[in-house]
Amino acid sequence: MQTVNIHEAKTHLSRLIAQAQNGEGFCIAKNGKPLVMVTPINATTLAPVKRFGFLRNTMKVPADFDQMGASTIEALFADKPVQ
Repeated sequence: MQTVNIHEAKTHLSRLIAQAQNGEGFCIAKNGKPLVMVTPINATTLAPVKRFGFLRNTMKVPADFDQMGASTIEALFADKPVQ
C-alpha cells in the first residue's frame, strides 16, 4: 500500500482517488506517521439502509394507554396521598 504525505495527497488527490477506485488503496501520513487509510468502497460491504417503521408489529400498545396512571397523576396534582 502506497503511503503519501498530506501535501502530496492534496496536490495529487484526483490521481490518488482514481487509484483507490481501481482497488489500490493508499495511506496518508503526517511526519511519517500514518493518519488515515483510503480504500475503495464496495457496494457489497456497505451496511443496509435503516428505514422508518422497522419496529412495526413488534410491540403492542394497550387500549387504555391514554388513561394509564391517571389516578396517580390526579392525586399528585391534588396533593392527595398516592395509593
